[in-house]
Amino acid sequence: MATMNISVPDPMKDWVQSQVNTGTYANTSDYVRDLIRQDQHQHSKLEMLQAAITAGIESGVSDKSFDQIIEQVRHELKNNSA
Repeated sequence: MATMNISVPDPMKDWVQSQVNTGTYANTSDYVRDLIRQDQHQHSKLEMLQAAITAGIESGVSDKSFDQIIEQVRHELKNNSA
């Protein structure tokens, strides 16, 4: 495992230590690793959302009504969950 040294202002250091003191995290490294994992997860979700938006834009204008689109999505979701 690699080691990183970072500098933070005292109020941030105090915050991290307070999170460790709750017992949720074993130490400051555990807390920082959790923050990084959360950031990675959020970044992944944003990339998937952006890909869906791009696909939607590139698919062009539909000739279906809004109600038809909603019905189709509901039908697909129902079939995929069964």
